[in-house]
Amino acid sequence: MSNEKTFSNKSNLQVLHEDNHLIIVNKRPGDIVQGDKTGDKPLSEVVKSYLKEKYNKPGNVYLGVVHRLDRPTSGIVVFAKTSKALPRLNKLFQKKEAQKTYWAIVKNEPPKTQDTLIHFLKRNPKQNKSYAHIKEVPDSKKAILDYKVIKKLNNYYLLEVNLHTGRHHQIRSQLSAIGCPIKGDLKYGFDRSNKDASIHLHARELWFIHPVKKEPVHVIAPPPDEVLWNAAL
Repeated sequence: MSNEKTFSNKSNLQVLHEDNHLIIVNKRPGDIVQGDKTGDKPLSEVVKSYLKEKYNKPGNVYLGVVHRLDRPTSGIVVFAKTSKALPRLNKLFQKKEAQKTYWAIVKNEPPKTQDTLIHFLKRNPKQNKSYAHIKEVPDSKKAILDYKVIKKLNNYYLLEVNLHTGRHHQIRSQLSAIGCPIKGDLKYGFDRSNKDASIHLHARELWFIHPVKKEPVHVIAPPPDEVLWNAAL
């Protein structure tokens, strides 16, 4: 069991939980989880460097990417430290046996203080964007989430979001569809970007049964040190 625990290290990596099989870190907005065409150093390589240094490992360090977060989003990311743990963790996430809670900050007040949203999302790969439809359209996928308003901030609202499905840009697209784009999310209709190109969406909490040790793992990720996020705490 771990909770808002940090580990100080040279790479500025915030480790929330680590054992022999997996490592869970708090991603900063702007970090990419895996390498892409930008050529920027991904979080996976930062974690590898951290493990190599911490355990003084010669040669390559094994690290398996279990899931991803959008680049402008912050919060919990899980990596596998062994080839035995990776398929088990993949299965756990695919079967929705890991309970994830997100925080989102929006400017417009949602229509209800809490609700279940059901849309059909159609992805446009060229735009790297998903469009939310009320009714099913060709090549769309059903998307379901629950949200509730947990705090009224100065001119903004803090929402807690729980996903029932894992679709491309699901939270961003569905909140935009009810007139509540996430702060800083130009792609989904917010009127201006954040200075650091982040959006106010944070993977806040994660709970699952450890796939090897069969013990509960529960982590909470502190949001970025920023005025609105600080007001949310």
